[in-house]
Amino acid sequence: MDLQGAFHVYDTTMRDGAQQEGLNLSVADKLNIARLLDELGVGFIEGGWPGANPKDTEFFRRAAEELQLRHATLAAFGATRKAGVAAADDPQVAALRDSRAPYVTLVAKSHTRHVELALRTTLEENLAMVRDSVAHLHAEGQRVFLDAEHFFDGFRLDRSYALEVLSTAYDAGAEVIALCDTNGGMLPHWVGEIVADVIESTGGRVGIHAHNDTGCAVANSIAAVQAGATHVQGCMNGYGERTGNADLVTVVANLELKLEQQVLPEGALAESTRIAHAVADITNFPPASRQPYVGTSAFAHKAGLHASAIKVDPNLYQHLDPVQVGNDMRLLVSDMAGRASIELKGKQLGYDLSGDKDLVTRLTNRVKQMESRGYTFEAADASFELLLVEEAEGTRPSYFSVESWRVITETLAHPEPGEEAVSEATVKLRAGGERFVVTGEGNGPVNALDHALRQAIGQAYPEVAKFELIDYKVRIFDQGHGTDATTRVLIETSDGESSWVTVGVGHNVIEASWGALVDGLTFGLRRHHV
Repeated sequence: MDLQGAFHVYDTTMRDGAQQEGLNLSVADKLNIARLLDELGVGFIEGGWPGANPKDTEFFRRAAEELQLRHATLAAFGATRKAGVAAADDPQVAALRDSRAPYVTLVAKSHTRHVELALRTTLEENLAMVRDSVAHLHAEGQRVFLDAEHFFDGFRLDRSYALEVLSTAYDAGAEVIALCDTNGGMLPHWVGEIVADVIESTGGRVGIHAHNDTGCAVANSIAAVQAGATHVQGCMNGYGERTGNADLVTVVANLELKLEQQVLPEGALAESTRIAHAVADITNFPPASRQPYVGTSAFAHKAGLHASAIKVDPNLYQHLDPVQVGNDMRLLVSDMAGRASIELKGKQLGYDLSGDKDLVTRLTNRVKQMESRGYTFEAADASFELLLVEEAEGTRPSYFSVESWRVITETLAHPEPGEEAVSEATVKLRAGGERFVVTGEGNGPVNALDHALRQAIGQAYPEVAKFELIDYKVRIFDQGHGTDATTRVLIETSDGESSWVTVGVGHNVIEASWGALVDGLTFGLRRHHV
């Protein structure tokens, strides 16, 4: 691959993205993210700042031994030399050399006030720092990119000096200079005008590094590319400090699917949803449901009018086929649902409802009636499927009958350290022709109920041993009623291969949780063809 001539997709998730509040990556995390980014086909992966912290230094050491990248090239990030110190003698520059990264991205000041107030040096010395650092690393065999920090603000304050910084870097051997909207305050037409001016004035290769403080990071990146930039930087899932960096997948998808500019390897974009969610798992930040292209709600349809149109042609209410980015269309069943929504949702679940108008009417009315009591089936597909089966077959799937259940939580008035409250649940039920009375303990009432219910049912149906509660969400309605308010609980259950969501509603959180737990186990047993 001709890295010099190709369009550059440059990921900085593991460096700039990691500055997001609450985001902490281990070396193992970074190695795994790098592998995923390589699968996506990005051209460059910025691994971190070696020398600035031990973790990033360790990443580059291990990456040289453990990473076998097919598409991407690693870049090490660092700063120009300090004022008054030769580049060859600067320990930070030495750390960049020692990283063994084929590319180095140097950050340099291009804003006169930042040079004088933040670096506390002269404008002339800043130019020398840029020149010496780029030339030294270039002479040592590393290829150099430059991030011109605060460039757009600096350009508007003092155009001639900002351009002089760029010319100095180009002359010293920098292959690309990324113009940074570090404070994220630009708008697309400003970015486009400035990028065009820079390219005309310097003749050098230009990139864009946009932050999202105006909500325009993606739009600013696209504007820069349309003005001639051939190097775009961003972060997976829009991670980054404050409001984040440009979401790299959104930028790339817009370039490929809207502007018909191939920037990833053929077919790689179809993996973007899977990879974006996998990165979210590693960072432990839940994927944003409304994220463009790859969010779970990106192609979700709720209103009955939309569903009626989608029934005729799916593309009438979505801007492209979600398969192109590895996503899928979802139909949400809610109190806004019309007959078409129910019919299409049934089809998704394997039920052809088109020939049974009475069934569709019953389902539609029942969904609206239940949602008026606090239920939601938008996310709880498993509970909706059980409801559909009940209406279609005249009986709800059932593998056990509950006689009673109760839960007790005990705590000491003055507990010692380690003597937290303990919950105990007792469940009496019949399953597989036998009666079971089981007591379970847990660190809370729902956890205790879950243990007791699964232990009881598991004696008749061993498949239950595979099931695990992996997510639990509570929402309170009618908040003016205080502790007597209606509670909705959503529970996600997994069998190790897939997961499903069920919903329960009640006047207290335990009652609502019980309903969702029972639905979750019932659906799981049905899925396993018990």
